[in-house]
Amino acid sequence: MPITQTREISPATRLENVRYAIRDLACVADEVERQGHKILPLNIGDPLNFDFQTPPHMIEAVYKAMRDGKNGYSSSSGIPQALEAIRGEAERKGITTIQDVFVTSGVSETVDICLTALLNPGDNLLTPCPDYPLYSAVLAKLEVGLRAYYLKEEDGWQPDLADIEKKITPRTRGIVLINPNNPTGSVCTRKTLEQIGEMARRHNLIIFADEIYDKLIIDIDDDPHVAMAEVAPDVPVVTFGGLSKNYLAPGWRIGWGIASGEAAVIKPYLEGVNKLLRARLCANHPEQYAIQAALEGPQDHLVEVRQKLRTRRDLTMKWCEETSRIHCVTPRGAFYAYPSIDIPEGDDVFVTELIRQKHVTVVHGSGFGQRPGTKHFRIVFLPDEKTLAAAYSAIGSFMRQRYSQ
Repeated sequence: MPITQTREISPATRLENVRYAIRDLACVADEVERQGHKILPLNIGDPLNFDFQTPPHMIEAVYKAMRDGKNGYSSSSGIPQALEAIRGEAERKGITTIQDVFVTSGVSETVDICLTALLNPGDNLLTPCPDYPLYSAVLAKLEVGLRAYYLKEEDGWQPDLADIEKKITPRTRGIVLINPNNPTGSVCTRKTLEQIGEMARRHNLIIFADEIYDKLIIDIDDDPHVAMAEVAPDVPVVTFGGLSKNYLAPGWRIGWGIASGEAAVIKPYLEGVNKLLRARLCANHPEQYAIQAALEGPQDHLVEVRQKLRTRRDLTMKWCEETSRIHCVTPRGAFYAYPSIDIPEGDDVFVTELIRQKHVTVVHGSGFGQRPGTKHFRIVFLPDEKTLAAAYSAIGSFMRQRYSQ
């Protein structure tokens, strides 16, 4: 008689620290939709869910590659013309000490590979608070404890340099910098970048500069983006970029890393990165042909995108200023606002009840990490003005009804 397996298969305990609040909330939204309600989504940063479209010349480049039979594996680092285009883009950003370039399956894979190649058990990596949840998820997988440094809300969400310095230990290997920042929409000043570069020099750290939103600076004429690797050319830096946000192709999963710094210092680490790149074979092959088309082709779409974001950012800020219990630092890049909220319950309760009662989805600040004693929520202001106005009206009504006393 066959033996029946009766004990359940348990997941690894390290997954207890994996969180992804952005998509976890989708379960609540799905429940509300099944009840017949239309959801107003301000929670997921996918431009293609709204009135944005992937540039046609990029689509044509991928279509041509597929027609031409570019459907097998590519080299592990990426196709030559893509790597050359990324190098050219890095040079335009002022990065002068490029040591390696590689293409990945979205910036998510860039992060995973770069952190895996660096960290041993007992090491730590400084990540911003608030942060994008991918970093803490990868660290949990590697069984590396989260060591977060604060962003200063009272200083436009700039990194708290004193807090970074305080949290560096002999086992600290690097610093993550998300610039422009998700979830706050902040953009680092050159002075801040220079000081972070100096700390990295003194403590022999690598910097992971997540610059996936670098072309989505809302007031770009007044406030240009500065690349971390341009400010500190001698420091080991891996700059993350990709097609998802700037070039409106998130589903293609094409990202890249640009490694810079002194060759002798970063070379051993890059050997580890390339070992992992080879082990996973390659990124999506035909979509890599969009990289050169994107970086060297027409950039007209960016003018329209920034104009839409400026209008929608300004509408968001006007609502924040007019709404009691809400305060928001003006976002300068990307398409997120991160208001603080003065309420007597948790921000997780706030967002869950908002979905259930008013059918609007935003993400609770605690899902990104925040200073103790503060409460926030993240708004994605990608929808058109009519949708945003309806969502903000619903949130305002919810707050008056729930917190009027």
